[in-house]
Amino acid sequence: MSIDRSTGRPAPDVLADLASWRAADPPTHGGRILSYVYDPGRPDLDEVASQAVRMFLPVNGLDPTTFTSVAELESRLVAFARDVLHGDEDTVGSVTSGGTESCMLAVKSARDLWRTTNGPTARPTLVLPTTAHPAFHKAAHYLDLDVLAVPVDPRTGAPTATDVLARVDERTALVVVSAPSYPFGVIDPVAEVAASAGVPVHVDACIGGWVLPWWGGIERPWDLAVPGVTSISADLHKFGFAPKGASVVLYRSRERHRAQYFATTAWPGYPVVNPTMLGSRGVGSMAAAWAVLQVLGTSGLAELVGSTRAATDALVTAVSGVVGLRVVGDPTGPLVAVATDESVAAADRVDPFLLIDEVRRRGFLLQAQPAMVQPDGSVLPRTAHLTVTPVTGTVVADLVATLAAAADEVRGLPPAAPDPSLAATVLSEGLPDDLAVVMATLEALPAELVQPLLVEVLAATVDPAREGLSGR
Repeated sequence: MSIDRSTGRPAPDVLADLASWRAADPPTHGGRILSYVYDPGRPDLDEVASQAVRMFLPVNGLDPTTFTSVAELESRLVAFARDVLHGDEDTVGSVTSGGTESCMLAVKSARDLWRTTNGPTARPTLVLPTTAHPAFHKAAHYLDLDVLAVPVDPRTGAPTATDVLARVDERTALVVVSAPSYPFGVIDPVAEVAASAGVPVHVDACIGGWVLPWWGGIERPWDLAVPGVTSISADLHKFGFAPKGASVVLYRSRERHRAQYFATTAWPGYPVVNPTMLGSRGVGSMAAAWAVLQVLGTSGLAELVGSTRAATDALVTAVSGVVGLRVVGDPTGPLVAVATDESVAAADRVDPFLLIDEVRRRGFLLQAQPAMVQPDGSVLPRTAHLTVTPVTGTVVADLVATLAAAADEVRGLPPAAPDPSLAATVLSEGLPDDLAVVMATLEALPAELVQPLLVEVLAATVDPAREGLSGR
């Protein structure tokens, strides 16, 4: 289709296009999406964030010596996070574009410091549980490290400190533990690992960093209060309720923070100094994060965490009472993974993928997590993942009833089975509404086939040649 782009269009028409595309999205407010979005249920926070973003739209975070407001914002956010996560006067860090960037920078810092004693081209290892976020695999891919993945207990979702420490040797640049892990919502043995690792330890608290400080009942320390923890990441755009994307990465020392920087004068332009992966940086989300935290304060954050915990507890209790389902492990925080209870008869079991499709038809969106064969041959179960937020409490009764009704509808049905012929259909026609068979197929196929297929499916969604593109 040929489109004339030489003339502009009236702003109302352009905005109408945006509104129509946005209307096709699932509702990001109201608690119906149990992943991806973090709704505090506070319209006033949305408003202050919007105003902060608008105020800082033109600002470039590339140079805080020119735009000094960037330095004011970033230093204050780092100080707030340092206090919440039990850092001290030597704790420093940066605001990043999100958890992936925070994790990648922590890996870069550890790799570069490791190479100062092992040589500039030596290839170190990254030791982590299988439940660690893929951001660390991405970091290893980009930054030339080998990943040593440690199996977790399929029942609890957590690794043992002994198993993690067994993989640490002279090639280890960094050990990663989670507080909590995304797949199962459990806190790894942070203190036990950090006490004996003898190498840098990073805590991925991208989810938990702005939740666990006020969760209550956590007996084992997990943040910078733990000796041996050298860095930590915590996402402001999750339970800090800032717009995407804003995160914080903190370091125990200035040396480790400086190691994440990139600087060069190897061109005839201005001297380049980048603290993060990005050069030019949008500052809107940073400004919004600061504004939201200032409006809330720690008491407001604690109140929202209280609402989140009440909804999480109600959800865990309800799921535990549904025949055919079980909660994986003992989640600490707002993440819940629901698996088939294989201790009951086959006629009473509920397949998580079928459950997710049935729940979607009833108005809630859960996230499918495929089963995984770990390096030791043990298998982590397929699960339905739920991220609970403060607003979940307003719909938790409906959610619990929906889960029970959906389970009744699919109980005893055979689990979704793989269909190898489905790949061609998805590539030509896109994803179907019901994803149980799709997820089962991805679960069954080898990684060398699945990963390119995933790339093709996602790339096709933004291909300008796709059918129906208006060209505007």
